[in-house]
Amino acid sequence: MNHNTRRDFLKLAGLGAVGASLFQRVGSQGVPVSQDSAGKTAGSGVPLDFARGGPNILVIVTDQQHAGMLSCTGNPWVKTPNLDRLAGGGMRFERAYCANPVCVPSRFTMFSGVMPSAIGMDCNKGIGRPVSASLLHNAMGAIFKRAAYRTVYGGKTHLPGVGQRRGEAEAYGFEPLAHQVGAGRDELADACVEFFRNQQERPFLLVASFINPHDICQMAIRAPLRAATQKIKNESKAMQCLETALKMPEGVSEKTFFEKYCPPLPENFEIPQNEPEGLAQLDWRAFRAYVRQHWSEQDWRRHRWAYARLTELVDAQIGRVLEALKQSGLEENTLVVFTSDHGDMDSAHRLEHKSMPYEEAMRVPFIVMWKGVTKGGGVDREHLVSTGLDLIPTLCDFAGVVVPPELKGHSVRKLVEGVKVEAWRKTLVVENQNSRILHMGRSKYVVYAQGQQREQFMDLDQDPGEMKNLAADPKYKAQVEQGRQALRAWYAVHGLALDPKYVVSE
Repeated sequence: MNHNTRRDFLKLAGLGAVGASLFQRVGSQGVPVSQDSAGKTAGSGVPLDFARGGPNILVIVTDQQHAGMLSCTGNPWVKTPNLDRLAGGGMRFERAYCANPVCVPSRFTMFSGVMPSAIGMDCNKGIGRPVSASLLHNAMGAIFKRAAYRTVYGGKTHLPGVGQRRGEAEAYGFEPLAHQVGAGRDELADACVEFFRNQQERPFLLVASFINPHDICQMAIRAPLRAATQKIKNESKAMQCLETALKMPEGVSEKTFFEKYCPPLPENFEIPQNEPEGLAQLDWRAFRAYVRQHWSEQDWRRHRWAYARLTELVDAQIGRVLEALKQSGLEENTLVVFTSDHGDMDSAHRLEHKSMPYEEAMRVPFIVMWKGVTKGGGVDREHLVSTGLDLIPTLCDFAGVVVPPELKGHSVRKLVEGVKVEAWRKTLVVENQNSRILHMGRSKYVVYAQGQQREQFMDLDQDPGEMKNLAADPKYKAQVEQGRQALRAWYAVHGLALDPKYVVSE
């Protein structure tokens, strides 16, 4: 007997009609939606089988993978067949942005549904900040746990906790997938495969949080040590993965490697014009300044090569998870969502790592797929999506679970279904250490907390590589002022306080 249905779980739990009322179909804003006699949500082409129950959910998260690091985006220097197949069965969003381009605040928003500034956090040092019980009540795992889902988390957490406790997915309503799955490498894939081999007695929400391609960070971190001829320990798994990723193909000379195999420098490799000095306050550790100044063009290209190889490594691990899902017979009743916590500068502007207000660090992959339900191969290039604010509402919408009114994100379900959405956001805020970024689709406004030149304005239509800061150009005075006002308005609409240090007035 297949117990992986919500109906059967309700019977087992003895909830009956009262329990069934928990799963009233609702829209993305928590408003009940009517059904026709065929079991379809009004205004939707997706059939909902309430006897079967809502879908299982698999959320896959990588670490430090920018939006272009997929071969299905047209990147010829990386091969991601497993993620490409996922995109081929669902919808890929081209304009998806993290809430903050570093790990802890980004992940906090993904799993709480609120911006990092809600707890006064804007960088990884905020991992020690306590999270209130009211925020954790509406965390992803807690919401689905109340909806009778089994909520499970495996891999890297990097989440602020409760009081002095840190990084506990349990605080967000999850049980651990397995012990000793580390930060999310092969052992996480193994644990996910084992999970799918076991029969589930109720719908599940499983988060598989992989570490790579984050290991690319080690290349810059160790660069000053290598230059000083200091010994470098290769004992950590991160260092071992990087060493493997840096290897050239066998039998290929260095000359041929750079001529045919190694990615070229990006078009926006050079440092932008009029770059604000406030940029140097953003996670600007000594090794970052060192590589920007001292790395040769070949060093930067090797970095790009290794980054692609680490991305292929995690793609293979994800492939094992997706194959296990298929072999388990659960694929057709499982919604799969893939994203990354933030990107990597990938040599743009002579930068690596994350934490910068540029597209490479902020824009991330976002794929939604439910086999047999979502239309395959769709690409949305129009709508601004927040992978932090919009993740929980999207999962709730597909599962028929009420979205807490405190959460201000939007479900992308209608966009996935191809339904026209009239009132989608026109602006999106990304927070960052000592800066705030307002994305307006075709342009971007950035304000820093300090510095003589505190603002950036980029015309993304004319300058997609963000090589020219137009904030001081008289021709763009009106657009810069529009950005200032829109930033204040965004915070007001979302019920958040904009720190006065990010308010510029003339």
